[in-house]
Amino acid sequence: MSADLRLPTGITACLFDLDGVLTKTATVHAAAWQEMFDEYLRARSKQTGEKFVPFDPVADYDAYVDGRPREDGTRTFLQSRGIHPDAETVHALSERKNQLVLHKIEHDGVEVYPGSVDFLRAVRAAGMPVAVVSSSANCKQVLASTGLDQYVDVRIDGLVAERDHLAGKPAPDTYLTGAKALGVPPSAGAVFEDALAGVEAGRAGKFGYVVGVDRVGQADELRKHGADIVVTDLSELLVTE
Repeated sequence: MSADLRLPTGITACLFDLDGVLTKTATVHAAAWQEMFDEYLRARSKQTGEKFVPFDPVADYDAYVDGRPREDGTRTFLQSRGIHPDAETVHALSERKNQLVLHKIEHDGVEVYPGSVDFLRAVRAAGMPVAVVSSSANCKQVLASTGLDQYVDVRIDGLVAERDHLAGKPAPDTYLTGAKALGVPPSAGAVFEDALAGVEAGRAGKFGYVVGVDRVGQADELRKHGADIVVTDLSELLVTE
């Protein structure tokens, strides 16, 4: 264990969510979800006469879609509004959301959090293996486009989860698969998450350390959902003295 990392003794591997932890794509995803849901809800309002209540890109995003597989997020949010769509509708809406986010990423690019890059470098310098565990189907492209792939040993993303029939977050399956691929027991792994569902997944998987990354002012909620510690940036876990 490197003295440069503020991690508990016994932690020998790190497993990171992507959006909101390593990259600044959470706001891009939130905007794409909002555009897709508002299109659907506005059209539904015209058909049914129900009041149009727009998707909240902070509250609704955090509670219902952040960290979940795309179709789970679509279904969970709509159910929160008392809407129970069939599988075809869920799939179509989810595909629309993915088209929107790919367009936004292509035109605006993807930014990384400098503190996260510094932390990744320190983790690799300490000889610790790294997994990225993301519900995104675009994880590989984002890692490659940002250069973060050079720090990553294992990628468990939405495509892997679909292929291997892994339950999405808040279930621990994807993180447990990541730990197995890294060759470490969950108790030796640290999970880094900004999503409430992701923090729940780390806790449910009995990981040795669950770090909540608070990008939107939800520190208390991250703790309630299972974070051992909450930071606003991963650079806070670097020893600078």
